[in-house]
Amino acid sequence: MPTVIPTRTPAEVRRRPRRTLAPYAFLAPFVIPFVLFTLVPVGYAFWQSLHKTERTGGTFGRTHSVFAGFDQYAAVVKEPFFADSVLRVVGFALVQIPVMLLLSLVLALLLDSAVARAKRFFRLVYFVPYGIPGVVAALMWAFLYDPRLSPAVDLLHSAGAHVDLLGPGAILWSIGNVVTWTYTGYNMLILYSALQAVPADIGEAARVDGASGWTVALRIKIPIIRPALVLTGVFSIIGTFQLFTEPQVFRSIATSVTSTYTPNLAAYSLASGDNYSEAAALSVLLAVATFALSFAFLRFTSRRQA
Repeated sequence: MPTVIPTRTPAEVRRRPRRTLAPYAFLAPFVIPFVLFTLVPVGYAFWQSLHKTERTGGTFGRTHSVFAGFDQYAAVVKEPFFADSVLRVVGFALVQIPVMLLLSLVLALLLDSAVARAKRFFRLVYFVPYGIPGVVAALMWAFLYDPRLSPAVDLLHSAGAHVDLLGPGAILWSIGNVVTWTYTGYNMLILYSALQAVPADIGEAARVDGASGWTVALRIKIPIIRPALVLTGVFSIIGTFQLFTEPQVFRSIATSVTSTYTPNLAAYSLASGDNYSEAAALSVLLAVATFALSFAFLRFTSRRQA
């Protein structure tokens, strides 16, 4: 029998390009900003980290950029502040992130409970700290920490608790308190939105079988919203390694916060001192470390779910 070759009508030929381009059109609002504001800056920082500025002709000579390979990375790693700032942020993350996510989860579960009242009001109250600009929030808490101005510190002293919230031993946890206060409501809203998607009949069936409210929360709701918990965990890891605003504000009132207190603050200080190559190298290392930790966290949680 002769082979019949299917033919397409002109209308079908005209419609096919639009079908193939449709997925790219939906992806464009994410891909274009991601390329312009993430990949391009990281790529430029990587290119700049491979060069260094040299001056020819003495003090008043011209400066030009020369290829230096990975010398700037080696110089940054050998800096005395590098290990201290990285370990400080890692320790901060190991304590602050679990505490913040636990508070967010408890608040979300309380709002989702059947006995909760005025849910809209409390959602707004919990979310308001995130709406306050980071600099304003840090300044507000700095006032509450400053022993010369704070009524809260005066109350602690009158109660016999002589603590220096801006001292070297407490300043990191004072910053952690600001970060927790700011982002708990934001993470709570993500978790609460995930809880709203949980079918109500599942919880009702469990209660009919005699399960208590906490049993329903621990055995049913939390396992179902685990992807949302993973999402907030990744966001928190990324945000922790970008810690900048709070230490920068506290530098003006606390001598225990140095210009290299966190890796992000150290990169800013290097760039402010016209050492752009080392600042770029440190920024690239910070981006790689953030990506690696986020990826490792995702792999770990995915194995636990499997």
